[in-house]
Amino acid sequence: MTEIAAVPGFRPDQLHGFRIGVTNDRRSTDLIDAFERRGAQVMHAPTIHMVNAADDDPVIADTHTIIEAQPELLLATTAYGIRRWFEVADASGLGDALLAALARADILVRGPKARGGVRAAGLDDAGMSDEETTASLVDRVLERYESALTIAVQVHGQTDEAQLERLRSAGHRVLTVAPYRWQAPDAADWRVQRLIEAACSDQLDCITFTSAPAAEALLDAADEHGRRDELLDAFTDNVIPAVVGPVTAAPLIAAGLRPIQPERFRMGALVRLVCEELESRAAHGLPTAHGDLQLRGTVVRIGERAVPLTPAQLAVFRPIFRAGGAVVPRDRLSRILVGAPDDHVLDMALSRLRSVLDAPGLVSTVVKRGYRINVLDD
Repeated sequence: MTEIAAVPGFRPDQLHGFRIGVTNDRRSTDLIDAFERRGAQVMHAPTIHMVNAADDDPVIADTHTIIEAQPELLLATTAYGIRRWFEVADASGLGDALLAALARADILVRGPKARGGVRAAGLDDAGMSDEETTASLVDRVLERYESALTIAVQVHGQTDEAQLERLRSAGHRVLTVAPYRWQAPDAADWRVQRLIEAACSDQLDCITFTSAPAAEALLDAADEHGRRDELLDAFTDNVIPAVVGPVTAAPLIAAGLRPIQPERFRMGALVRLVCEELESRAAHGLPTAHGDLQLRGTVVRIGERAVPLTPAQLAVFRPIFRAGGAVVPRDRLSRILVGAPDDHVLDMALSRLRSVLDAPGLVSTVVKRGYRINVLDD
């Protein structure tokens, strides 16, 4: 059973009505399945892809250099990178020589997954970074090793040149190998654009990120389509940005956002946190004559009844619900629907909304002012 499948507190209706965007490529199936089994609607839009090098020659050349240099220290950053490196080395007849060279070196790992990759290769490590980041890994090197060393670094999809330069500035010789790289989606893949549109039009409740490049890529794509400010507003007001850890959070924080992140930097913990956050937000219901009123994504709960809403019905109902019993002006609702005041369109939308809610008096008209939820007094 995978870590995600083992997340406690599972209920098949736990996320019913909620809409979640998933941006990762690797292990996306696990994450999507975890959300869908809990009742969520999932929009998958990989913002960046992990791909092996189109030509293994550079990886082989770097491997030759590292074997010849006999490094005193190896920095392992990702499990996939270590596995991919040894696959290429084995296929080119360098596997045994690489293993022998690295067995003589101290090995520091960025996190538990990289440690697992190192051990799967038949090696062992001498320590792990404090914060599971490349910067923290370099901090450990600079604190522990005073004399100049030859350091081999397995870099991941986006090489952190600033951290490599810190090592060089301290007098170390730095050799790198990049077994894979990050690649933007094909121009014909419209999924990222659709994800941005859904977030900006209030059709998503949460977007998850499991890598910093994926977060950066979404912001860059929004910028490219002239919607960066809209997307940032959506994240601030309606859409929860959820990240697997602090490294992934960094680009979003730099953009002025406050993503949620679990204490334990794992996808299973991310699933649990998203469930808790969405359920917590939905738990703040309104007392009405028809029972407690809750909004769970696209579903309105009226007492024990669950009523799914269409996008148009949701567009009208959401601001009225969020007003908590206060009056929402007609012209504001009209603009939400059609971008300009239109009494006929609004009247039709309200008529359909009231019909599907089937709760007379729940959405009441305040003459010459607008509409409100008929909330019971305490």
